Amino acid sequence: MLNVIQLLPDSIANQIAAGEVVQRPASVVKELLENSVDAKAKSIQVIIREAGRNLIQVIDDGVGMTETDARMSFERHATSKIRSSDDLFRIKTMGFRGEAMASIAAVAQIEMRTRRADDELGTLIRIEGSDIKTQESISCLPGTNLLVKNLFFNVPARRNFLKSNSVEMRHILDEFQRVALANPEVAFSLFHNDQEIYNLHAGKLSRRIIDMFGKSYREQLNHCEETTPYVTVRGYIGKPESARKTRNEQFFFVNNRFVKHNYLHHAVVGAYEGTLPEGSHPFYVLFIDIDPSHIDINIHPTKTEIKFDDERSVYAIMMAAVRKAVGVYNLTPSLDFDSDVNFLSGGRGGSAPKSGSSDVPKPVTPSWAVSSSAASTPAAKPERSALQTNALDQATAHSFDVPRKPSVNNWQSLYEGVAKKEKESVTEKPVTGDWLGPAKVQTPALPENGAETEPVTLGSRVNQLQTETTGANQETPIIVDDENIVQVQNRYLLAPVRSGMLLIDQRRAYERILYEQFHASLTKRNGASQQLLFPKTISLTPVDFQLALDLRSELNSLGFEFDELGANTFIVRGVPMLTTGENEEELFANLLAQLRLDTGRLKLDKADSMARSLARRSSTRHVTRLSTPERKALVDQLFASSNPSYTPGGEPVTVLLSLDKIAGLFR
Repeated sequence: MLNVIQLLPDSIANQIAAGEVVQRPASVVKELLENSVDAKAKSIQVIIREAGRNLIQVIDDGVGMTETDARMSFERHATSKIRSSDDLFRIKTMGFRGEAMASIAAVAQIEMRTRRADDELGTLIRIEGSDIKTQESISCLPGTNLLVKNLFFNVPARRNFLKSNSVEMRHILDEFQRVALANPEVAFSLFHNDQEIYNLHAGKLSRRIIDMFGKSYREQLNHCEETTPYVTVRGYIGKPESARKTRNEQFFFVNNRFVKHNYLHHAVVGAYEGTLPEGSHPFYVLFIDIDPSHIDINIHPTKTEIKFDDERSVYAIMMAAVRKAVGVYNLTPSLDFDSDVNFLSGGRGGSAPKSGSSDVPKPVTPSWAVSSSAASTPAAKPERSALQTNALDQATAHSFDVPRKPSVNNWQSLYEGVAKKEKESVTEKPVTGDWLGPAKVQTPALPENGAETEPVTLGSRVNQLQTETTGANQETPIIVDDENIVQVQNRYLLAPVRSGMLLIDQRRAYERILYEQFHASLTKRNGASQQLLFPKTISLTPVDFQLALDLRSELNSLGFEFDELGANTFIVRGVPMLTTGENEEELFANLLAQLRLDTGRLKLDKADSMARSLARRSSTRHVTRLSTPERKALVDQLFASSNPSYTPGGEPVTVLLSLDKIAGLFR
């Protein structure tokens, strides 16, 4: 019987390794930049054409290589960093496996020029698909100049899996940012299709952050540092008010190597407890310096994952360092006794006693519970109890928006407007729900003979739809009486249905409605725009600036009107009609950040991704108190949508509490 196991040729083995190391052009940029940093370069220039498909060129002024080293650098597992297995736990450099250059050479055409400063001549090597075509001595500058041409030229299937140029360029910019942030003492420049994207001078970390992300970050940077015998944490954190809804400006570096670590991110967010809006993530660039023997970075080909031998200690030290910075720089909100009704000394406009005063704050009647004249006269004290009772009734009713039994001291209000309501009950009156569109409440006229009639369903168009399909299997519950839709804590709506109670998440309902309206605007390209009285100038990162240019037509369809105004700057003249009232700068920047996150995580077309992102961004401002007509209009439009039960992201919008389930809560 013949043997069936054979050794693979080097060319095939290198292509297999390239499948892990070289996933896209950004992977090549990352590996070449790290090699230049390891070569102790002080200036690194990156030139990209067609998002790396045609050319990736990295020029540095590092130490260079000899002719033998230049040839050996393309061999598999050839490295200058490892001599024994013990060296794996003492690594402080970027590249050490010896896979990168061999893997890149297996799937691209490479041309490398390199020379050491002490040598008179340098070396030129040309490689195509692991085959060396040329090796000769040439005259060149000290350092290394490496060109990677026609990536995946010999693996067309891999080339077909690449995304559009805009998506691939955003990945390159992400890798460039990470290496540039980790090495602020090195000057970096980046060019794409002969256009300068970055020109970063060597300097301090704070200057590198401002040069990379914009001058607006100057006001939000706060230094963070904590030193212990086990680990040192240093870097900068952002103020809570600058937090964003997406996670794309959070950077961890362990021994100057970028890593992703959700556990440590949880520690940072926990240190901001009580200062961040719900669902927001703070900006931070944090460096962790630790003995290499306490970490293991050899667990992933891209080396972005890492293991600590004592993660709990690192977690605690990280949280303590950030919490200290939050406290030292007074990022947490200060105590405001004026807003606490239990410690008011003279109504809402009063002030707390000074620290030197001997007066002790005592609980008094809130300003909304007693009139100014009553509070100023001693004779008002005997009536305070009744007034407080009435005020508490009103406050409770406001909190849950449920009609409460009025106080006995205000019995006259029981009879106010009775005749007026009886007169209005036989008329039909139009109701508008803000931007949600008109809705009508159909109220039947009273019978002339006064005979007893059958119960009728009032109000919502949903009920009319359900009546037309009586007897069919309907997933949507039938609302019995939309006059009794109750709002709870400005977050949820409760509507009685025949089988129990329907609970609606208000923010998610708006998200579903807005998504369908934005998607229709993108599909029909007829989005209404609200012109700004004073156009806003918005500065963006190069990544978001490039993204906005790529999506200009789609953004215009939504209602955004903007023009270029210099490098990485737009002037916004109009915003979508449905987003009026928001901060235009935050809306535009957060939309681009959300789009960048969604396009990298989900396989969506531009219209769907943009409609989702803007709907999620805009729905947060609708967590507010709604009037009765607005509630009814919201429910009408929700159930008129294509899928009222779920948001575009698959989150449930409605939950049905059956009578049996409600009864079970009391057992």
